[in-house]
Amino acid sequence: MATLTVPASVPAVADDCEQLRKAFEGWGTNEALIISILGHRDAAQRRAIRRHYADTYGQELLRSITDEISGDFERAVILWTLDPAERDAVLANEGATKWQPGSPVLVEIACARGSAQLFAVRQAYHDRFKRSLEEDVAAHVTGDFRKLLVPLVSAYRYEGPEVNTRLAHSEAKILQDKIEHKAYTDDEIIRILTTRSKAQLLATFNNYNDSFGHPINKDLKADPKDEFLKTLRAVIRCFTCPDRYFEKVVRLAIAGNGTDENSLTRIITTRAEVDLKLIKEVYQKRNSVPLEKAVAGDTSGDYEGMLLALLGKE
Repeated sequence: MATLTVPASVPAVADDCEQLRKAFEGWGTNEALIISILGHRDAAQRRAIRRHYADTYGQELLRSITDEISGDFERAVILWTLDPAERDAVLANEGATKWQPGSPVLVEIACARGSAQLFAVRQAYHDRFKRSLEEDVAAHVTGDFRKLLVPLVSAYRYEGPEVNTRLAHSEAKILQDKIEHKAYTDDEIIRILTTRSKAQLLATFNNYNDSFGHPINKDLKADPKDEFLKTLRAVIRCFTCPDRYFEKVVRLAIAGNGTDENSLTRIITTRAEVDLKLIKEVYQKRNSVPLEKAVAGDTSGDYEGMLLALLGKE
């Protein structure tokens, strides 16, 4: 389901590093060469390039990139070049320290990653920022959002397929009762969403739909302007239909006047090695236009070139 394309015959790491060094040297930067290399290497290959580049030239590759390019293109290349866990740590730090009600970044990282992946993000966060993700979320997020987001980013969920059907039925009833009484921040809602396995949550949400005749997210739209309800819906969508959730983020990023480059870059760089192909299919089905064409129509220059490379455009 990834869109990343890697050549059948990949050059030696030393050759990639030499070509990147040439792209950075001289009066002008060869942006196309940067895209042709980094935009077509998987995480392990990019990690090897970073290590060899630092050993050979005595400078971090990321530093060379930031010295030579800028703007949205720089951000896309930097985020992509980072290890997935390190990238998520950077995004989580921005999501925490620059948090605003309704910001989706922490929810995406907490709910659209596996337990081992989220644990790796927390470790990468320790290494990079010398603090824990949990303490930064607690320090910068306020009120009911803190009550939800701290346990979400702290979770280490069971990932097996086992489901307790009686528990799914009883917890669906608990959720319905709390939502009916508009007790959206109740401890029981927080407990269920932040501790149950994905398989158990899916069973609970299905039971909710079967028992009460509509999806749980429909009942969480009582006030479309309520940012906490919006966050609860995002949590549920990241568990139940991440492809449709991310398609909507991308669609809104490129719809209307102006482009939300941060959201567009975040989704493409974090999903290109995961499920971006599926997101593209959902986008085309909903909007009757290929995602590559929509991105090309809303971006330009080297930034456009990097995004299209990650989208798998030949």
